[in-house]
Amino acid sequence: MKILRTILWVLAALGFLIFAIYNWQPVELTLWQNLVLETKVPVLALLAFAAGFLPMWALHRSVTWSMGRRIRTLENSLKAAATARTPPADPAPVETPVDNFGKSPDAPADILGPTGTTTSGSDNP
Repeated sequence: MKILRTILWVLAALGFLIFAIYNWQPVELTLWQNLVLETKVPVLALLAFAAGFLPMWALHRSVTWSMGRRIRTLENSLKAAATARTPPADPAPVETPVDNFGKSPDAPADILGPTGTTTSGSDNP
């Protein structure tokens, strides 16, 4: 992609050079009543291009810099959160009252329930 950008800039410079060669004529530009600027046409065209290009380029660079800072800040906070959070050593299963709702402690095993949830000593499928 950089080679394409370089080729475009070289073509633009070549086009401006051809324009400058064929339009090398002096012009008078009246800025105020008593202030007159006498310059060549290519210099005036180059100043007009710079006057339009440089503010937009500066805005683009500032937005890129700002977004880069924001991304780095978010990445650093993610890294800090990931390293600060440690998994529990031995998570004990918590039995909530909702799991045992309507069951008495000495109730027989649920035949339709998953295996391993029997309350009696035998494993019935």
